Amino acid sequence: MKLFIVRKVLEANAKIADEIRRKMICSDTLLINIMSSPGSGKTALLETLIPRLQKRGVRVGVIEGDITSTRDAERLQPLNIPISQINTEPFGGDCHLGTEVILPALEPFDLEKTDIIFIENVGNLVCPAEFDTGAALNVVLISVTEGEDKPLKYPLMFRVCQHALISKIDLLSVLDFDVEFLKTNILKINPKIKISEISSKTGKGIDEFIDKLIRFSGKDDIAKSKC
Repeated sequence: MKLFIVRKVLEANAKIADEIRRKMICSDTLLINIMSSPGSGKTALLETLIPRLQKRGVRVGVIEGDITSTRDAERLQPLNIPISQINTEPFGGDCHLGTEVILPALEPFDLEKTDIIFIENVGNLVCPAEFDTGAALNVVLISVTEGEDKPLKYPLMFRVCQHALISKIDLLSVLDFDVEFLKTNILKINPKIKISEISSKTGKGIDEFIDKLIRFSGKDDIAKSKC
């Protein structure tokens, strides 16, 4: 019996992630990877966020990731934006999006005419954090219905993200939830992470998050010499 030793399981994913980064840099397109547990409000966030970005003249596209169904993509269709759907069920029902599916999902987009592409990753606080997508910005949503200890239970997700959004804050009045304790736990895992409180239902905090995205996308410290 022959044994095949895999030197680095994620090596192939990392190589394609670098290719995706080069494509984004050359087209001046910001790729944002949004991750969370199922039901934390990723799609609701995009439904609220994208129209406000469009009003500011920002051209947006979305890569939708789910094990099965196109329900989230259907919710976003009225926004009249390009959407690329990835379903992982045909190749094993992966609980994350790897670069081997993200790269071809980028093909339908005219990157020269797209400012931001959001990846709505598969709902899971574990697997998506393990795979580099080539995104310039990783964002994690954690809703006030989930518990303040989630960052301590799933630390990798909060380590790999640059921004955490505490979602569904409109429910705080009917929940026994300590937002400041959640923030403390997030910062224990990643002291450099930025934290925002948002409500996709009321719109609270959304414009402030957009301001941060626009400032981030306007950074010009990445040279295009590799294009």
